[in-house]
Amino acid sequence: MSDQSPIGRARRLRQNMTREETKLWGWLRARRFHGYKFLRQHPIIYQPDNKHPQFFIADFYCASKKLVIEVDGKIHDFQKEDDQHRDDILKGLGLRVLRIKNDELKDVVNVLDKIKSVLDS
Repeated sequence: MSDQSPIGRARRLRQNMTREETKLWGWLRARRFHGYKFLRQHPIIYQPDNKHPQFFIADFYCASKKLVIEVDGKIHDFQKEDDQHRDDILKGLGLRVLRIKNDELKDVVNVLDKIKSVLDS
């Protein structure tokens, strides 16, 4: 499987998660979070305007609630337009997007409350 294929790239990202992603995954994995099933580093494939299929890798994805959770490091401060474009595409696919900054994970209880609130809405 090519590292540039959606599955190959997702596998590589799973092996190299950031400290913050790993911390949040500890709370979300194995249906630990209110029984919701989350996938980590999950490929989301879409086909824009009859072109070749493209994909994004969501940090975390809950299919039953169509929720994508992105954990954003400092680099995201400099790519807001790219992130907004990605969010718009995901929303166009019927998905909801929740962005969490790395610094927010210093208060994991607050982050989990935020996730629960979105899941309940």
